[in-house]
Amino acid sequence: MAWIIVASADHVARGVEGGFVQSCHGKDAPLRRIRTGETVIVYSPTKVFGAKDRLQTFTAIGTMEERVPYRVEMSAAFHPFRSDVDWRPNRSVPIKPLLDQLELTRGRRNWGHAFRFGTVRISQADADIIAAAMEAPPVTGSGDPPEQATFLPLLGI
Repeated sequence: MAWIIVASADHVARGVEGGFVQSCHGKDAPLRRIRTGETVIVYSPTKVFGAKDRLQTFTAIGTMEERVPYRVEMSAAFHPFRSDVDWRPNRSVPIKPLLDQLELTRGRRNWGHAFRFGTVRISQADADIIAAAMEAPPVTGSGDPPEQATFLPLLGI
């Protein structure tokens, strides 16, 4: 089984660097649905959270590690939940060329509605199509973080 989590590319960059993922502004329930060993793919509609700059790109792919979501303090008023992810090296890939290939979006004029809840379960076939397009290596279980996330140059990082 596989999942897509929606997050801006700037938030994804922080997660890849730190080996974690957050979903739905730090809620724990979406992360609890994802099981250890399942694939996590991140779709970034924008480069920067809250901005109107369209990116519409898959920006990260990894495997959920064995640990329940845990809470962190990012500020005095914001304590989001996170889960650890073994991120794989990949290249970012725009979603538009894949729309007609994915079960999730095929034949849907308003394909973006599928992502409106922030976390969506997808078929293994869709995950395989996205992983191949991202040129992500197969899951090896090595636990080594990627040396460089290839989407970071999109952000000027």
